[in-house]
Amino acid sequence: GSRWQSNLKTINMDPSYQKHFAVADYVIFAVLLAASMGIGLYHALSGGRQRTTQEFLMADRSMRCLPVSLSLIASFQSAVAIIGVPAEIYTHGTQYWFIGCAYILGLLIPAHVFIPVLYRLRLSSTYQYLEMRFSKAVRICGTLTFIFQTVIYMGLCVYTPAFALNAVTGFELWGAVLATGLVCTLYTTMGGLKAVIWTDVFQTVVMFAGQLAVIVVGVQQTGGVSEVWRKVREGNRISALDLNPDPTERHTFWTLGVGGIFLMLSLYGVNQAQVQRYLSARTEKEAVRSCYMVFPSLQLALALSCVMGLVMFARYCGEDHSDKLGTSSKDGCLFSMCLPGLPGLFIACLFSAALSTISSAFNSLATVTMEDLIKPHFPTMTEARATLLSKVLAMSYGLLCLAMAYLTHLMGDSVLQVALKIFGMVGGPILGLFCLGMFFPWANSTGALAGLGAGLALAFWVGIGSIVTRSSSTRPLPPCRAVLLSDNMTTAIHAALLNVTLSRPSGLKRFYSLSYMWYSAFNCFTVILIGLIISFLTGPMKEEDVTPGTVYPLLGKLLCFLPEHLKKKLCCVTPLGHTVSKTVKFHYRMSNTSETPSDITIPAMK
Repeated sequence: GSRWQSNLKTINMDPSYQKHFAVADYVIFAVLLAASMGIGLYHALSGGRQRTTQEFLMADRSMRCLPVSLSLIASFQSAVAIIGVPAEIYTHGTQYWFIGCAYILGLLIPAHVFIPVLYRLRLSSTYQYLEMRFSKAVRICGTLTFIFQTVIYMGLCVYTPAFALNAVTGFELWGAVLATGLVCTLYTTMGGLKAVIWTDVFQTVVMFAGQLAVIVVGVQQTGGVSEVWRKVREGNRISALDLNPDPTERHTFWTLGVGGIFLMLSLYGVNQAQVQRYLSARTEKEAVRSCYMVFPSLQLALALSCVMGLVMFARYCGEDHSDKLGTSSKDGCLFSMCLPGLPGLFIACLFSAALSTISSAFNSLATVTMEDLIKPHFPTMTEARATLLSKVLAMSYGLLCLAMAYLTHLMGDSVLQVALKIFGMVGGPILGLFCLGMFFPWANSTGALAGLGAGLALAFWVGIGSIVTRSSSTRPLPPCRAVLLSDNMTTAIHAALLNVTLSRPSGLKRFYSLSYMWYSAFNCFTVILIGLIISFLTGPMKEEDVTPGTVYPLLGKLLCFLPEHLKKKLCCVTPLGHTVSKTVKFHYRMSNTSETPSDITIPAMK
């Protein structure tokens, strides 16, 4: 214990020491990687030994709700969030915290709309839904979009913690990237979804522990809670509720609370990585329950990240650490600062966050490629071949992701923002596609394809436009050195800062400076609008052509005050309650059953 104490002292007193891990830190870090590998090995050798695709990709549909919910958090609370959120709070104040409001609807809607529809169809890839509702072409487009989104995001996830490790220990950056990528690829390839979910559970625990440790030590070094609060207040980091309706304002209550809902929907409603978790639950009830259990834990994770940002601000107010660390990036400077003495635990925390996200992505990428791109072309493939191929796929995505990490390295922007931008740009159109299919029985496949194309085109136009013009109206709060000067001086600085940012962008530039939190909503609506227009032009779908069970009677529920005959006219009474109770003949090969029955009963929706 005393050695550990003296280690802490050395680290705190001598900044040059910050570059080197103590032995204890290396031990903690190694234990983390070893434990993750161990869980992977255990699942590779126990149970059904991952011999069938059903077990490798769907965990045999046997998971309870606790591991599923923890795993849902882990795959969303990636290293990006653990570093990005504190950095965001440190530079811009607590406004970001309001995204917690979006979590409420963002989890209720998937629990009661998306999960019931998808779970009852017994899918193993979310995109099978698109084929049942529209056509093969739509399914393949959806799949490719998802693969594209996830591979890019993965690169970011691998790169972030490696960058942190490099900043703190001087450990070779690409060595760290390779280590993360390979460990992860190995246990995903060996242990399948069960390993992924259980390592997620373990990693979520490590993550919370790491964040707590950093906060506790930080508060202690700043000189108690009251001291932290005083510095944060003086530094002007506690943001009031900002009700500015301007959509180009980066973070306001509206962008976070409303735009955030669409972001959550595209993550928790239709993203394969998350849906695969729901589908691996035992029953639909367990799936819905796991969705509810995510909520408090997500709020906790958000609160921890935000408090961490504030504590770091109080601790390092006005000191610039980037010179000591040899990193210029704002994020880089941040995570090395938030290591007052627990570098090992914190880095372990980061890496566990990253590993959980990446492993779930590899697994879902393998599932999607397998189910949507390969199985339809080789229907006769044996289980053993298919499972082997799934493993090879998980592996090759792992390597592809390392290449993406290199690209991230070349990008440069706040980590959190890049991540959310990607999700908005690509997740929004996919969400729009699912909404179009689920809520509008008239939409046909031509409309769906046109909508998706338009949505993606628009998304990339705005996204790339904003990256090129870089005119995002961020207004970093003044650094806390200004606070120490006399009052009128501060006001002058404030005024200068405001003048710079208040010159309104004009025309197209204004369009490009749309807050990245609105991307999801904006693209989602584009897809729905264009999809519906084209569907009506090319002849809307007839009620009897829609595969039963694929439409959620949203309009019927919203317009419940209308009399029955009017509803029938508007086609809001979906055939869900009526025809579904009869057995439906599906001339559709359901891939999650070993034999291929032509009739499958779908329980009617209540």
